[in-house]
Amino acid sequence: MSMATTSPHAYLLQNPNHLLKNHPSLNSNAFPVTSIRTIKNAPFRSISIKCAAPTATQIQDRSPGQTQSQDRVFNFAAGPATLPENVLLRAQSELYIWRDSGMSVMEMSHRGKDFLSIIQKAEADLRTLLEIPSEYAVMFLQGGATTQFAAVPLNICKQDDPVDYMVTGSWSDKAFKEAQKYCKAKVIWSGKSDKYTRIPSFDGLEQNPDARYLHICANETIHGVEFKDYPTPKNPNGILVADMSSNFCSKPVDVSKFGMIYAGAQKNVGPSGVTIVIIRKDLIGNSQDVTPVMLDYKTQAENNSLYNTPPCYGIYMCGLVFEDLLDQGGLKEVEKKNKKKAEILYNAIDASNGFYRCPVEKSVRSLMNVPFTLEKSELEAEFIKEAAKEKMVQLKGHRSVGGMRASIYNAMPLAGVEKLVAFMKEFQARHA
Repeated sequence: MSMATTSPHAYLLQNPNHLLKNHPSLNSNAFPVTSIRTIKNAPFRSISIKCAAPTATQIQDRSPGQTQSQDRVFNFAAGPATLPENVLLRAQSELYIWRDSGMSVMEMSHRGKDFLSIIQKAEADLRTLLEIPSEYAVMFLQGGATTQFAAVPLNICKQDDPVDYMVTGSWSDKAFKEAQKYCKAKVIWSGKSDKYTRIPSFDGLEQNPDARYLHICANETIHGVEFKDYPTPKNPNGILVADMSSNFCSKPVDVSKFGMIYAGAQKNVGPSGVTIVIIRKDLIGNSQDVTPVMLDYKTQAENNSLYNTPPCYGIYMCGLVFEDLLDQGGLKEVEKKNKKKAEILYNAIDASNGFYRCPVEKSVRSLMNVPFTLEKSELEAEFIKEAAKEKMVQLKGHRSVGGMRASIYNAMPLAGVEKLVAFMKEFQARHA
């Protein structure tokens, strides 16, 4: 194989430090290139690279909430979402060899002692964060929260059992439609007529007194509606089930109020590919006969989430995030930071004299996902384009809603929200 010396690849081989010189995390100390030989027209090129982990000081210098490296954008995506920079740097330092294992986490047997220590610590730290009672099982699964739309009715009720759904947005609507295949699901309240901008009073809910469970989506990622309190099932033997994907570990939650909580990790606690299920143990073991083995909670619980190969690296990353949240002081402190960020952004919208508008009722506005529109809708594309030039990306609203959406999960630094608000004010000054 030959390569012209004028190609970008040849240039980088001859000038390896070009990639590294402007990045504080990827500098010549972190990745010293000791030898690169470029041989024209040779079938192989010998490259010898030594990798050294960032020092503890380098990682600690980037504490949560501080401005990120200037090479990184502020990522307002709804998911996969931004992760804490100090967590990413920790993962970077352990990528090649994890501790004294001699291998990367991505190479480990999921049944080996090294990975077992990772998943067990991740569960222990999550139990500490959420104060999960011992009578609840914790499982790290696959398939996203969307797979749980089917797994919940398949495991918790029979085909003839009635169940209640509150539909406060797109995700709870999808959950209801999937449940209809496996039980007698009924919508007891829908916000569709109000374009999913509110949550009703719980007193007026017409619950079925025989409903096996009441299902809610605790935070609607697309529409920006969040439960600030939780309803109680009318059936004394019924349970509350919650999809908490987009506000999981963003604030304290009394787990004992729920029979089951499930969440995709890719919003607040890790990369995509991991789904966390927290379920009361007495609810396990009653699945319908048609339940696929991989969706049977009994199978997963008895095998400690290791019935088949789990998303090992994703679980490892979740574990690092759990450690980080504990280091911040736990979820009470995390909630304070999230409230401050949301308050700054919502205040900027409300103080814009209608130039920016958030359609969600103030009492149920999400701390995680902030949808807003422009009074002059023709300017929205320009807003998104100019924000991207300022290194603020993924601000376009969901295709079903339009407008803009700023997802400000745990890992979004305060500096990111402050920069967005400053840009919003400047943009308004030019276009109002």
